[in-house]
Amino acid sequence: MTDLQATSSPDLSGRTALVTGAASGIGAAVALALAGAGAKVHAVDRDAEGLDRLDTDGVQPLVADLADLDGLAGLPTDVDVLVNNAGIQHVSPLEDFPVERFDLILDLMLAAPFRLVRQSLPHMYARGWGRVVNVSSVHGLRASAYKAAYVTAKHGLEGLSKVTALEGGPKGVTSNCVNPAYVRTPLVEKQIADQARSHDIPEDEVVESVMLAPVAVKRLVEPEEVAALTLFLCGPASASVNGASFAMDGGWTAH
Repeated sequence: MTDLQATSSPDLSGRTALVTGAASGIGAAVALALAGAGAKVHAVDRDAEGLDRLDTDGVQPLVADLADLDGLAGLPTDVDVLVNNAGIQHVSPLEDFPVERFDLILDLMLAAPFRLVRQSLPHMYARGWGRVVNVSSVHGLRASAYKAAYVTAKHGLEGLSKVTALEGGPKGVTSNCVNPAYVRTPLVEKQIADQARSHDIPEDEVVESVMLAPVAVKRLVEPEEVAALTLFLCGPASASVNGASFAMDGGWTAH
């Protein structure tokens, strides 16, 4: 066995992680993957029932509304791995986009990650080791019509991740983004009716005509694929990977 083979499978024993949006989809898959690698995982979500389904050793459910920015100070700060994943979507033309919905999405998907990074870094710096993984999106690299808030938040998250990488790198902390296309999650399933209305097409055409149209690999991404890449970014083989954005988009950004 080579040195790389010996170290490529992460052992996160003794590490503590915090994963947001952990009740379902990508967040649940990431929480389970990190716990499977030995980490103690704080699984954060406002969906208490969804968190209860994560009945796995090493996963500690923590009910919290991440849009309550002042309440974030009450979350654990002694974390070695921070995965910013929580998100919501709203599909609407700009002229009709509700202002309060725009503000909510930016609070949840950009302001909350900033605050969580800010309050987690002192512990990571003290230990000389930390991993920040921001679950961004292909929409952090490309725009789509009718998604002003989501695209804005994800582009901002990309910038936040890179600044974290530059400041944290010399202190043993890396920060990277994972950028999937449409993932088979409740968030994507809830978009279908809105997409059909905005594009004026039947709901049963949305996946093929809208979601898979820009990609060469004609399938939805599975949450476990995103979790596997996230786990890699927390392990020894990625020690020099910092400030990067990993497109898992079936070729969307190859255009």
